[in-house]
Amino acid sequence: MPDARTRAFLGFVAAVISVLTFHQGMLALLHIVGWSPFVPYRSTPVPPFAIPYIANVCFWSGLYGVLFGLLWARFTLPLWCCGLVLGVVSAVIAMFVVAPMKGYPFAYDWQPWPMARSFLVNGFWGIGVGLILPMLMPRGDRVISVPTVPSAPVGAHESLPH
Repeated sequence: MPDARTRAFLGFVAAVISVLTFHQGMLALLHIVGWSPFVPYRSTPVPPFAIPYIANVCFWSGLYGVLFGLLWARFTLPLWCCGLVLGVVSAVIAMFVVAPMKGYPFAYDWQPWPMARSFLVNGFWGIGVGLILPMLMPRGDRVISVPTVPSAPVGAHESLPH
């Protein structure tokens, strides 16, 4: 297992890559079928620094990725499942903490489809983080299961002729 700094950095990178592929890919799919008014890769300026929306999402998702990378050593479920949990947690924080801070309605005014869309897009992003992060780890730190050869029972070597 790599050290904490490496896991944090690679967690950030994995989260950004996941935004650009999984998150925006799901958003594109929902937009194509007419279930989302939002187009992928939006460059609308986000206050207060007028940063393009996609860069803003990449940055904040990267911070979630840092946390995910740091906690990776404690995960017992498959990494994609842990990533799904990350996506759900990020959706809940966005709906119940971030939206009210920005002056938007609390949890989309409890409208079911916008809430479901948020869980879908963010959940898909989280799965992407869980799938991408292990691929970014240095090869020497990847866990590969190697079949073991059974050893002789204890005391068996004493009965063998010398």
